[in-house]
Amino acid sequence: MTTLSTTLAKRLEDPRLFRQYAYVNGKWTHGEGGREEAVIDPATGETIGHIPLMEAEQITAAVDAAEVAFVQWRALRVDERCERLLAWYDLIQANREDLATIMTLEQGKPLPDARGEVEYGASFVRWFAEESKRTYGETIPSHIPNASLGTIKEPVGIAAMITPWNFPLAMITRKAAAALAAGCPVIVKPANETPYSALALAELAERAGIPAGIFNVVLGDPAEVSKILCAESRIRALSFTGSTRVGRILIEQSAHTVKRLSLELGGNAPFIVGPDMDPKEAAFAAIDAKFQTAGQDCLAANRILVHESIHDEFVEQFAERMAALTVGNGLQSEIDLGPLIHRQAVEKAAAIVDDAISKGATVMGGDQSQAPGENFFMPVMLTGVTAKMKVWREENFAPVAGITAYSTDDEVIEMANDTEYGLAAYIYTHDIRRIWKLMRALEYGMVSVNSVKMTGPPVPFGGVKQSGLGREGGATGIDEYLETKYYCLGALGSVSGS
Repeated sequence: MTTLSTTLAKRLEDPRLFRQYAYVNGKWTHGEGGREEAVIDPATGETIGHIPLMEAEQITAAVDAAEVAFVQWRALRVDERCERLLAWYDLIQANREDLATIMTLEQGKPLPDARGEVEYGASFVRWFAEESKRTYGETIPSHIPNASLGTIKEPVGIAAMITPWNFPLAMITRKAAAALAAGCPVIVKPANETPYSALALAELAERAGIPAGIFNVVLGDPAEVSKILCAESRIRALSFTGSTRVGRILIEQSAHTVKRLSLELGGNAPFIVGPDMDPKEAAFAAIDAKFQTAGQDCLAANRILVHESIHDEFVEQFAERMAALTVGNGLQSEIDLGPLIHRQAVEKAAAIVDDAISKGATVMGGDQSQAPGENFFMPVMLTGVTAKMKVWREENFAPVAGITAYSTDDEVIEMANDTEYGLAAYIYTHDIRRIWKLMRALEYGMVSVNSVKMTGPPVPFGGVKQSGLGREGGATGIDEYLETKYYCLGALGSVSGS
């Protein structure tokens, strides 16, 4: 079996960025129980390496270390914390190629996409380094005689972060940079499928001068670790990106300790195409919105809703562009779609397609005999999709595009909102009245008009309904890790009778 020596070490300019340990209190740590898990390259099925599955006592030790380190980290001047974060940012940028290579091997996305994620992830570190200088309090005009009133912002405390496999670097930096900038130590639990990006970030954080105990990476059985993190009363904030199903579990497990929760959960994004759009332009945009990260993206266009007047031409253009997409190992050149994360994801995608066909949908593309490996799924377009089908109701997290025709704006609003999710929506039209009507009526936390790209450091990323709680990024992102403390300063000698 091919292992690290041939698949990874020779590809890295700095092999020290590849770590097969947990990182606690500034030390690289094995699992005490001797349990470990293999990490697999989804494109080839080869073993990249192994990670330890930590015991409960080791997770608690990470909390102990963070508790001790918190005292000095929060006491640093804000410009000192900013400098450490900017040093981390510089190191991430300087090691972009190695970080991208690690990501492609463990996650499967094409190397150009991985480079883009490193750039995107680093941008949050820089943003929150600067945002730390703007955690202002306020002065409150006093209604109390001889008293001054106001607020100050203070770090909430230890923050735990449970991150997903589809964006193994950026989902960490978007959370951790905000918490670190606010003065909070962090405990990161990355997905077991993609742990090495997190561990590389830990190596670079240490080089950047972030003290021991402030940035910790714990590894283990996901259910076991999350239960410990949720039950630990010293952890005051928990941030999670993942499925709505798991998000509900974390809410329940965190209730006893009343944690500050920031949850970025599932999505079922509609992509609405107005009757005034050029079908080719809209189809090409929909391809980008649907097939980014091989469809394994919470922002991916799940339901493509096209006005009936241009539906047929849109479908023709979509099919032509989809057929031109290249599927293969992300380390190869000119690859558009990499593998799905594991075989179960392929089986789920196939089940969604079969369900749609059985209920009357028409399938185009998707000749799975052409797939270059067992974890690959060739892109599929389904037309005639209805609300009875899984492709409509579920977040499919696969390169499966469902297309449906609509007649009126009111109808498409109702169709788009017909979901428990409310993360992101896309609108493609040049009619300003339609834009405004749809933008206001859509029950989503984020709406993008005539643009597939909508995210970035200045953006308050998050959803409504069962797509989550709170916001990441933007001016509000750091507030997830700050408490507002009110003060009332009475003048001495001003009490009644003095």
